[in-house]
Amino acid sequence: MNIHLHIEPAHEGLDVHVYTAQYDERVEMLMKGLKQQRATTVVGYIEEDIHLIKIEEVFSIFVEEAKVFIQTEEEEYRAKLKLYELEEQFEKQLIRVNKSTLVQINHIQSLQLKALGTTQVVLSNGVEIPISRKFLKPLKEKLGIGRGAQ
Repeated sequence: MNIHLHIEPAHEGLDVHVYTAQYDERVEMLMKGLKQQRATTVVGYIEEDIHLIKIEEVFSIFVEEAKVFIQTEEEEYRAKLKLYELEEQFEKQLIRVNKSTLVQINHIQSLQLKALGTTQVVLSNGVEIPISRKFLKPLKEKLGIGRGAQ
């Protein structure tokens, strides 16, 4: 692998170009690493206004009536990306708890077992979100709780 750095004072921003004969595991790892580096803000919209939201400020991202929303302490923003795209982009900070909701790992306050065996996550802002059984095990693993946790 060859790495070339070109510093041009007139250039704004940072552009990364990858040239390769084939897409393999090394390229996949490189791309994931680059995506994680830029994954510090998410774009949200309120009407026509564009907002850059720090991912740490996001409590949850959810789908309602086929639209994706970003919930922070103060505001609810509309996202133009799909839920799965946001999940991939912020895989270290967010985790899916049900078919239509991602939550910020650092804002999880507790998990509560409810009647009839249902479980919900309680966020630090007091919002309670149901956890689908399908997503409970991966959530516990990411939080390091349950069987096999150290």
